[in-house]
Amino acid sequence: MHSTPSPSSSSPFDLVSSALGRYIPSGGAAAAAGPADAQGDRTTSRRVSDNAAASRQDQILGVVNLDRDLRISRCNLDAPVFAGLDAVVGSPFVDLLPPGDVPTVSRRLRQVLETGEAHVARIQRLHRGDGSELVVSLSILPAAVPQEGLTVSVIAMARRLHLYAAETAIGTSLDIGETAQSLAESLLAWGDVAAVDLDFAVWTGEGVTEQAQGRIRLRRAALVPDRAWPEGYVTPGDDLPSDASRLLAQAVRRDDAPQAIVIPDREAVERVLGSPRVLRALVPGGRSAGVACIPLVLDGAPPVVLGVAEVWRRADSPFRDSELFDLQELVARTVHHVDLARQHQREHKQVLALQRRLLPRTGGDTIEIASVYQPATPDSAGVGGDWVNSFPLPDGRTALVVGDVVGHGLGAAATMGQLSMEARALLSAGLAPDEVLEHLDETVALLDDAESGLAAGYSALGSTCCIALYDPVSHHVALSSAGHLPPVLVSPDGHAGPLAVHPHPGLGTEFALREPFHVHTFAAPPGSLLALYTDGLVEDPAVSIDEGISRLADAVSTVHPWDALQQAARHVVSALAPVHQRDDVTLLIARMIGYRKGDTATWRLPARDDAPARARAQVSALLRQWRTRDDTRDNALLLISELVTNAVRFATGPITVRLIRAGHGLLCEVGDTGNGRPRLSRGGLLDDGGRGLHIVHRLTTRWGVRWTDTGKVVWAEVAR
Repeated sequence: MHSTPSPSSSSPFDLVSSALGRYIPSGGAAAAAGPADAQGDRTTSRRVSDNAAASRQDQILGVVNLDRDLRISRCNLDAPVFAGLDAVVGSPFVDLLPPGDVPTVSRRLRQVLETGEAHVARIQRLHRGDGSELVVSLSILPAAVPQEGLTVSVIAMARRLHLYAAETAIGTSLDIGETAQSLAESLLAWGDVAAVDLDFAVWTGEGVTEQAQGRIRLRRAALVPDRAWPEGYVTPGDDLPSDASRLLAQAVRRDDAPQAIVIPDREAVERVLGSPRVLRALVPGGRSAGVACIPLVLDGAPPVVLGVAEVWRRADSPFRDSELFDLQELVARTVHHVDLARQHQREHKQVLALQRRLLPRTGGDTIEIASVYQPATPDSAGVGGDWVNSFPLPDGRTALVVGDVVGHGLGAAATMGQLSMEARALLSAGLAPDEVLEHLDETVALLDDAESGLAAGYSALGSTCCIALYDPVSHHVALSSAGHLPPVLVSPDGHAGPLAVHPHPGLGTEFALREPFHVHTFAAPPGSLLALYTDGLVEDPAVSIDEGISRLADAVSTVHPWDALQQAARHVVSALAPVHQRDDVTLLIARMIGYRKGDTATWRLPARDDAPARARAQVSALLRQWRTRDDTRDNALLLISELVTNAVRFATGPITVRLIRAGHGLLCEVGDTGNGRPRLSRGGLLDDGGRGLHIVHRLTTRWGVRWTDTGKVVWAEVAR
């Protein structure tokens, strides 16, 4: 007698496999596998035979035994629900699968065969001989001893079970395309072809508030099964013909109330569609078929139709009322997932627009800039708070800024935009990098607290930021960082590595020790490359963060001086970014060019009464050498005279005069040791002083002040 394995000697999978094996009848279609050789099997066979009428109506469980070559050795797929499955003893099991699923399922079968670890309850489609498909739950288990091979249980998806499983699957993604695809795959259980067509405004993330008859536009969002379709048939990403959109929309809006309709056969479909072009676009094959159209209705006053789901099946298998009710229930229970995906799509677009608006331009005459922003995969909660920016400062320097706000979504992007714009304003006002970070630190502490921020999916607290200012005259970079990963510098000789930046906690981290932000100054001669990035580029669970940064340094060091920088940046990202991104990837690469030596001149003068005259003489000689126009030379000399006079009058110590030939203008700078800010006042005609800055203001296209460790520099630009 065949004995049942005891719990003490068998695993749970052995028990299940043994039970499923005994469930297979010894006679009938399974007799080809061999006569029953155990009393337990004969008893089971009689029990099944005695209740055949009832069991064949209610049975949704089938079992297939496979040998080690994955060929069918025994099977029980005789219930009506499995009709059409050609499960022939001796044939490969993969013949039951759609061609596209064969590699994946074959790999799972062999994995269970080799490891003995089961794959349980996977949703799978089986291929019927007539071309239709059956949705089942497939479990793969090792065969019970003493048998070898595998036992595969097949459970036809009962309607209630399928509704629950479908709703769960559809709600797992916030990507509108994946949501529509999941809905279409779930609808396929009721037919041979399923499609989801969405209003174009829904597809693009906009709100649908009106259903104007003349402005309807549907786009195919999903279509299953995935196979080659006849020419002219609408596939995902295509817009439906305007006639088809209007007809479908009118069909589901009879009596001003959205409702499902069924067109039973091809003749009726042809009468409704009318146009041969529309027929080719919507009818999936040449055979007679009927279609059920179910509107995706969002409850409201009035209700809003987001789109239409269509289920096609053979005309000889008409839709029953109970099936139509199930279809309507599935769509009604999942339409809110489509609307959530629409809202996420809209937010996604808004954040991407903000991100792209902040992306740096190509640079100028003194620096070349390239940047790449690659948002996380659609499975994430949304686009993150990474930002990168670069912009020329009025005094001729260039600011490079990169930062990261904790979290994802519109809130993180709004915080990112606020911090980025504030950093730009402060840097343009002449503040040093460490001073800017101090202001950002205060801003972050005021923006939100940890509880409110994290509840919204992001937090400004703990944001990181790195600011670098490139001086094209001295060829030096002043850099300050708040919790950000160190930039990578590649020198002209090819040596690459991260900069030794003093560590500091992120912005707004009041729980950490309050330390001043440090400024790190380093040489960046022409030809140097500076890479700023966010952690998504270098973080990999398989390696340490230091190794990730080292890989980045190696990749950037391969950029040739003649390479197009934007293309090189994309190549670096493609080589380093993880295949399955969990975070946004941001990279900025700057190639230092600087001013040529002959385009700049610097003089140091004592703060004496003759300093203005000496400065005018030096500048006049240089401008003649540069062959500057007479009117430009006169303006520049008057400007230098006024600025030097103010420096002698209001400051002490040496005075520095610097002249830069930049683009279409002359940049004049006068530095001193004073700490007072020059202000343009409203002086009277008879006042003894105060007219110098008015002269500066009228002679220049722009002017301003920046602060240094020893005092200040007043700069002004004169058009050439």
